[in-house]
Amino acid sequence: MRYAVIIEKSSEGYGAYAPDLPGVGVVGDSVEEIRQLIREAIDLHVQGLKEDGQPIPEASVEIDYVETAA
Repeated sequence: MRYAVIIEKSSEGYGAYAPDLPGVGVVGDSVEEIRQLIREAIDLHVQGLKEDGQPIPEASVEIDYVETAA
């Protein structure tokens, strides 16, 4: 599976979440740390869903960038 992940910078570090997987989010000090943590969080979440016999959400979020003249 390939899920979209949103990484945001805050005044205290970084945060990341996966919109297709409600409740899956992490915080950390660097983008590199966030990427590792969110990957692990997604793996654990999906593994837990499988173990509980729950459906695995399909990736449905699309990410794109829009350029403006501003």
